[in-house]
Amino acid sequence: MRALYTTTALLFAGSVAAQSVSMSGSMGNKALLIIDGGAPRAVAAGNTVDGVKVISVAGSRAEVEIDGKRQTLQIGDAPVSVSGLMQGAGARQIVLTASSGGHFVSSGSINGRAVQFMVDTGATSVALSQAEAERIGLDYKKGPRGLMNTANGQVPVHYIALAMVRLGEVEVYNVEAAVLPAQMENVLLGNSFLSRFQMKRENDRMTLDRRF
Repeated sequence: MRALYTTTALLFAGSVAAQSVSMSGSMGNKALLIIDGGAPRAVAAGNTVDGVKVISVAGSRAEVEIDGKRQTLQIGDAPVSVSGLMQGAGARQIVLTASSGGHFVSSGSINGRAVQFMVDTGATSVALSQAEAERIGLDYKKGPRGLMNTANGQVPVHYIALAMVRLGEVEVYNVEAAVLPAQMENVLLGNSFLSRFQMKRENDRMTLDRRF
């Protein structure tokens, strides 16, 4: 079966020593994983290699378990690292590395459903398309309506509150978001999420330290 290849993503996990895991492609029910910078290895769902267990493989995504914690990897993700001994709501820092296009893109989740984020410091809130909102089960139509200024002018939106936004091992609760009718490749990670962090950028590296 034809393998899918693209730029690898880097994920650091583990409570003490960081471990790097990337997904460079897939072949059927096998994920092509690069572990700690080694050569790509085809790992079938249910198998474990070097402490990384593949739970499932679906096209360009794979769910893996490392040190008892699950994470979704996706082909083409920008590198992500999560620091600190505490996980989940206690994790305090996220480190992102820019993709080849200069954008900070990473997999994450909204209310437990996997999504692809792109950092947008110019966006007031988290923003996602109606199609993506429906895919992950958001009942956005009950949210108040409004208008949002975009590059293409004003568009009607629904405003909602996201119960939980997760990036790496960091979880943020009750995050304001806007659902737009336009097609969007990624979920824009705007200031309703970013404002809860102290942001520092050095060249192609962005560090987010949690403020509250």
